[in-house]
Amino acid sequence: MNRSTSFPGEAEASSRPARFKPGTDIPSAFVYRFFETVVDRWWIKAADRAARDRVPVAPVERDLRVRVERVEQLTDDVRALSFVRTDGAPLSAWDPGAHVDLLLPSGRMRQYSLNGDPDDLGSYRIAVRRIDEGQGGGGGSVEVHSLQAGRELTLKGPRNAFPFIASPSGYVFVAGGIGITPILPMLRDAVRRRDPYVLVYTGRTRESMPFLDELRSLTGGHEVHVWPDDEHGVPDAASIIDLAPRGAALYACGPAPMIDAIRAAIPDPRIDTLHYERFSPPPVVGGKPFTVRLANRDTEVRVESDESALSAVRRVLPGQAYSCRQGFCGTCRVRVLAGRVEHRDHVLTESEREEHMILCVSRAEGTVSVEA
Repeated sequence: MNRSTSFPGEAEASSRPARFKPGTDIPSAFVYRFFETVVDRWWIKAADRAARDRVPVAPVERDLRVRVERVEQLTDDVRALSFVRTDGAPLSAWDPGAHVDLLLPSGRMRQYSLNGDPDDLGSYRIAVRRIDEGQGGGGGSVEVHSLQAGRELTLKGPRNAFPFIASPSGYVFVAGGIGITPILPMLRDAVRRRDPYVLVYTGRTRESMPFLDELRSLTGGHEVHVWPDDEHGVPDAASIIDLAPRGAALYACGPAPMIDAIRAAIPDPRIDTLHYERFSPPPVVGGKPFTVRLANRDTEVRVESDESALSAVRRVLPGQAYSCRQGFCGTCRVRVLAGRVEHRDHVLTESEREEHMILCVSRAEGTVSVEA
């Protein structure tokens, strides 16, 4: 059924073509992980999931020891790393859109999309764009780029917050820069199943865009549109949507301006469902100021209406742990001692919400006292 009138949670689309700058720098918070990532989903149905012919995903392995088997320099600032289990056993099955949590030697934990072939359980592959701290990075991508073959690490997963659902009418895939990583296995699956598809891949320059050779090999160049900014200019969302098969599912991953432009162009009669993953924390929607009392320090921190509790707390406690900044990983969980929490996370169970709070997305009414 084509749901062209509106999507749940979406504002009225603008009548003007939405524009974006896919070549803008990406904070390491989404390099990812989500790697630091948020996912907003519409109309994901259990029936669609069951219709897929992929092997069901195994339970998440919480502390899996792996070894870096291979490091590839894909562009000047993007490296791909392949991991194998240290015990030589096969890895857990995964579906396109899945990611792993990688525990780095420093103790940082970052999330990265799996971008290899889901049918190959001999290794997991990720790709990471290096973003220095002076460019807005948080240090995780720099540390990943220092890893060498043979290094043993711990990862958790795979998990999937960006699921790839069956769409008989086909797909339009939109990738901005390193956003090609979760899209690549989706495209591989669509090609394997001979589903109609269109891929639009944008970036600053052709040289900065990883996996171009792999894409040509996978698709033969059919229905793949590579649009570097320096060759094609900044595309608008309407020109992308015009390429879509009618009734397609649109999957997008990339920087916030790209995602915002696509959202502004939806609903559209060509697009049945929209699924996206962004490279930065979502903006605070409907936020009201509140106060976090840090019980261990006997200090109160004001959280403004347009900021997260995590950002406010880190002004006082710079060492407060975090990772995804989007309510998926649970790294910034704190124990609640008093107060009423407005939970907006995707990780706590109902029983856990009685005594805990995820600082990066959840809010409170009045004052909430936490153990920090």
